[in-house]
Amino acid sequence: MASDMIINHQEKAHALLKADADKILKLIKVQMDNLTMPQCPLYEEVLDTQMFGLSREIDFAVRLGLIEESDGKVILEQLEQELSILHEASLKK
Repeated sequence: MASDMIINHQEKAHALLKADADKILKLIKVQMDNLTMPQCPLYEEVLDTQMFGLSREIDFAVRLGLIEESDGKVILEQLEQELSILHEASLKK
C-alpha cells in the first residue's frame, strides 16, 4: 500500500512538472504572438525567470525523491527544444 502511494506521488509530481513546463511554453507563445519579439529584454527576462522557477521546482521534487534527476533534466530539455523551435519559427515571420 505504501509503495502504491509513493508511485502515485511520483506520477503526480512528474505530471505537475510537465504541466508547468507546458504553461511556460504557452506563456512564451502568447508573448511572442502578441507582445514582444525574442530580441526584447522583457521576453528574455520572462523566459529566464520562468525557466529558473521550473528548475527549482524540479530540484525540490528530486530532493524529495519524487522524480529522478534524469527525468527532471528531460523535462527541461524538452521545453528548451520546443522553445528553440518556437524562437526559430518567429524569426522566419
